[in-house]
Amino acid sequence: MTKQIHDEDQDYLSITEARRRLPSLPDRLREKPAAIAITKREKPVLAIMPWDLYESIIETLEIMGEAELMEALRKSIRDVEEGRTFTMEEIELELKL
Repeated sequence: MTKQIHDEDQDYLSITEARRRLPSLPDRLREKPAAIAITKREKPVLAIMPWDLYESIIETLEIMGEAELMEALRKSIRDVEEGRTFTMEEIELELKL
């Protein structure tokens, strides 16, 4: 019998157990999107996650790697924190919608 490791924040499956459960993992991850750690000798070696989550992580890393985008994001956050925002009505008036 394979040993399964569990903690509150992460699901772990041994490689043997992951192989056995692979057909059901897409449904499981559709219900509760997360990453599942696959272990070998009780140490995480792989992660299985929904494709949308993977793409989101990659996109986030790409944005974080762009200095100009990160500065624009920081400025936007400062603007919101300091109340420099517009209502939807103001935007529609400005754009003549």
